[in-house]
Amino acid sequence: MEPQAFLERIHSRNYLVQPGSKVRLSDFDPTDTAGLKRKEFDVEALLKASVDELSQYQDVLYAQDIYALLIIFQAMDAAGKDSTIKHVMSGINPQGCQVYNFKSPSEEELDHDYLWRSFKALPERGRIGIFNRSHYEETLIVRVHPEILAQQKLPPHLKSNPNIWEHRFDEINHFEKYLVNNGIKVLKFFLNVSKEEQKQRFLKRIDRPDKNWKFAISDVKERQHWDEYTHAYEAVFNHTSTEWAPWYVVPADHKWFTRLTVAHVIVHELKQLNLAYPQVTEAHRKELLNARKILEQES
Repeated sequence: MEPQAFLERIHSRNYLVQPGSKVRLSDFDPTDTAGLKRKEFDVEALLKASVDELSQYQDVLYAQDIYALLIIFQAMDAAGKDSTIKHVMSGINPQGCQVYNFKSPSEEELDHDYLWRSFKALPERGRIGIFNRSHYEETLIVRVHPEILAQQKLPPHLKSNPNIWEHRFDEINHFEKYLVNNGIKVLKFFLNVSKEEQKQRFLKRIDRPDKNWKFAISDVKERQHWDEYTHAYEAVFNHTSTEWAPWYVVPADHKWFTRLTVAHVIVHELKQLNLAYPQVTEAHRKELLNARKILEQES
């Protein structure tokens, strides 16, 4: 299968959350593979073709030094964020890519507004920045666990405001609009894993010694809040999938398909930027020709 044909399959499935729409996670099938079966084509070759193309676009992005790309990954535990980042970005020049893993806020971060650490981690022009989890945690785990909000250093009347989540959605939309208006393209992926598949991946992490380090008892405890997280994510999609920063709900029960889909969407979106290597001035071109003469005259 050619990369373009695969991309057309992806877009025909419409994993994009249409801005202004109201969706439920049950609208998206975690097991979907766009009608493709892994044994029917060379998955590795198709992914390599996508990674190679992504690498080429990243090189131009870096050289042009005008745009930046911010990729946000959110998911339930064990959905495959780390492995997707590893495989999709495997061909990228390390100088042009940076990954930030957002964990529990530090004391310094808690002394600032909740978007402060996201601002600090934004990619420079010419670079690809990846947020492994992100500012959206402030509308997800903080919403599912009110005790976290209670511990935040906010004025009491803000913590008790029943519209706090709607306010945060508006703030995030304005933040992302600001980024886009400054040349930072924003792509947001939710890796949609099923509850049963998550269970199997947890069991694998327990049974395999080389995977033990990836598992914590807190993962099982968070699983008990599955329905609450589902509702929280639905609110995020319905309020923050915008024309300038849309959400993609990517099937995640089959990792090979997740990686291919994410890679192709990134490449597709980079193409829309009409990237090009910088054009040198006539004076610079003359300097280059002169440098060539000097080099050719060396003994």
